[in-house]
Amino acid sequence: MKKKWIGIAMTAALTLGSLAGCAGAKEETTNTEGANGNKITYWAPFSGADGPRMKTIVENYNKSQDQYEVDFQVVPQSDYYKTVDLALSGQKNAPDVLVMHTDQMKNYADKNLLKDLSDTIEKTGVKAEDYSETAWNAGNINDKQYSIPLDIHPLVMYYNKDLFEAAGLDPENPPTNREEFVAAAKKLTDSSKNQYGFVVPTLWPNQFIFPTILFQNGGELMNDGKPTYNSPEAVEALTFYSDLIHKEKVSPKNVQQDGEVTLFLQGKNAMHLNGPWMMEQWDKAGINYGVAPVPQLGTKQQAVYANGHNFVIPASVKDAEKLEGITDFLKFVAGNTMEWAKSGQAPTSKAIYEQNEEFKQMKQQPIVASEFEYAKFAPVIANWGQLSEPLWAEVNLALLGQKDPKKALDDANKKAEQLLNK
Repeated sequence: MKKKWIGIAMTAALTLGSLAGCAGAKEETTNTEGANGNKITYWAPFSGADGPRMKTIVENYNKSQDQYEVDFQVVPQSDYYKTVDLALSGQKNAPDVLVMHTDQMKNYADKNLLKDLSDTIEKTGVKAEDYSETAWNAGNINDKQYSIPLDIHPLVMYYNKDLFEAAGLDPENPPTNREEFVAAAKKLTDSSKNQYGFVVPTLWPNQFIFPTILFQNGGELMNDGKPTYNSPEAVEALTFYSDLIHKEKVSPKNVQQDGEVTLFLQGKNAMHLNGPWMMEQWDKAGINYGVAPVPQLGTKQQAVYANGHNFVIPASVKDAEKLEGITDFLKFVAGNTMEWAKSGQAPTSKAIYEQNEEFKQMKQQPIVASEFEYAKFAPVIANWGQLSEPLWAEVNLALLGQKDPKKALDDANKKAEQLLNK
């Protein structure tokens, strides 16, 4: 039987990016042509350590059957959405299937650039109940299903077991709430050794940390399409977070980008909040670390901010054979993403995170999956990236001690409102 080509090339720079392992090198392609000249292209931003994992999944799919063949291309995260914009606007050859972050889908769905997969899903046997409900529902925009999820990557807590033991803390029982977290951070701080309980970043990944505390306070980033950055819940969250530096003194001041990562690698930062993409870096460094769900640092409920990788199909793809090939591949991925899990991620397919015994024995990945139920994403609003920029800038100023938290959030809210009213 002749193969139908799902054509694409693959590159992967083995660099670990700060955004879900997706930063990396220049795009490279190879000219791969199927026997019948048919191509269905697949793009992804996996130019970090996760790229080779996806490449292996693609190779395994190709070996598993002889009807289709997937050929995979990585576009570096730094250029990814610019390249996608050019492609979907007709200025560059468009892919036939691609990976898209959860917080980006609204932008493209509103412009009718993504295919409503409802009919495709119904015809192919892909079922919503086979995936995490949180992940599946994130792809439903205006009652249309635009995506099939690959993973959810929430914030998690890493901690240094050796430092815990030296401070008289149980390395198998990390803190689970605010009170325990602050108490542990104080015990773990020894300024004479330049050792801190929790080093507060002033920049990335506060895009994950601040919303987590806010959501745990019962607050929201937007309400009825309007920013609520200065709500009482937000002010309380930022005040608590800033106080870890300026009042509790469990963190040094003025931490530069990735300074908290450097100190964790040096054994000087006992507890660290970041995404699951950090796992391979810790493993390579040989750190004796533990992984835990983010403690409930807020005052009302458990919650965690997350993003996700999803498969989407451009609206321009209408060829029935291409759609059959794409969906056949995606069904394979749903049951065969243990390779993806090895990068530290937790696939949203229940066949993996609920039923696979190898997955359940992993160190980090089951912890990530345990947060699926209460994970929360960015507001489903167009141009969230632009609207949120004032918030991250003002959070930075508050953490640097240059602005009162309430003043910073008031200013962030005003700037976001101005952007909405343009």
